[in-house]
Amino acid sequence: MKQFLIFIFSLIIYTNCSGQQYSKSWKDLDYVGDGKVYHKLDIYLPQANKQTYPVVIVIYGSAWFSNNLKETVLPSLGKPLLDAGFAIVTPNHRSSMDAKFPAQINDIKAVIRFTRANAAKYQIDTSFIGITGFSSGGHLASLAGTSGGVKQYTIGPVTFDIEGNVGQDTSFSSSVNAVVDWFGPIDISVMDSCKRSKDINSPEAILIGGPIEENLDKCALANPITYIDANDPPFLILHGDADPLVPLCQSELFFNALQKANVPGQFVIVPGGQHGPGLFDEKYYKMMTDFFLKEANITAVTHEVNNSPLNVSVSQNYPNPFNPVTAITFVLPAKLFVTLVIYDSLGREVSKLVYEELPAGTYTREWNAEGLSSGTYFARLQAGSYIETKKIILVK
Repeated sequence: MKQFLIFIFSLIIYTNCSGQQYSKSWKDLDYVGDGKVYHKLDIYLPQANKQTYPVVIVIYGSAWFSNNLKETVLPSLGKPLLDAGFAIVTPNHRSSMDAKFPAQINDIKAVIRFTRANAAKYQIDTSFIGITGFSSGGHLASLAGTSGGVKQYTIGPVTFDIEGNVGQDTSFSSSVNAVVDWFGPIDISVMDSCKRSKDINSPEAILIGGPIEENLDKCALANPITYIDANDPPFLILHGDADPLVPLCQSELFFNALQKANVPGQFVIVPGGQHGPGLFDEKYYKMMTDFFLKEANITAVTHEVNNSPLNVSVSQNYPNPFNPVTAITFVLPAKLFVTLVIYDSLGREVSKLVYEELPAGTYTREWNAEGLSSGTYFARLQAGSYIETKKIILVK
């Protein structure tokens, strides 16, 4: 637990030091109407100028112990999502000290319903609602993904109302369109290297209100795997193989269950990745944003710098004969530090074409794809705090 608290503290420090990455925001909206801090959320809109925006709900991790950490996700998971053109909703929820499970998922489902009910007011396009979170936030995001449409559910003698009736928007759906789970616990009955935990003071025991061995039915009702079916939205799961708090086998169990039910999913194991460190990195943020962009059917995002469009054009070459050189042209309206990187479809960097400060002007860089296989690649240009991504289809 000491490692967890240090990690959260580092996020809070970073929050206070980061610059504004959004064009508009609404803070401390009461999504229930009871005035409680744990029922407040924030909404942020990206810099891109549009009438409405697809949205991603971002849930903090706290081992379910905190009811007021919504601002900590803005500089980590929130920033890359804003840069990619998504609105973000960052909610608080009841902690395990405020109420036992299923209060936490009842709150998150209320957040989703509130987002739908108030979409017009906050410029949100509800044709796409994604959800993501890290650690216990990953658990709640995953549970929201697999339990869409589930109301009361019974295992053994225990019945929980998973949907709940929190808030005033109960006529709206709490379903989501895509989920990114960052190293979330899944089967809380086997958190000790995927063996039965005997720690009565563990976060998961506190969440369900008693020793694990005496509450296996409650553990099963808190397990996203319990609710999996073929209609679930696609998942992206990211987990480090050196995570000291949530064992990698948790995500392995989850991914295998999704695969067995034919739910679309990707599982990324990060070598040396811990509980945040090694994963909260541009490379893996890009995997998340590319995944959400694909599921939202968005292929590129254009931002503006000094009211001039920052455009990227890609000249592709196809056989016959195959020319491995692709020309990428971009226009800078001001002097900016620029990075231009090519990634493959798994988010792996295959080439870095620019990493320098450049004056205003038009530039062309050539990418030589000799030796690479056919497939989808992405050219990602970052100029200052503005980002564009273009898809490149390589055909040999």
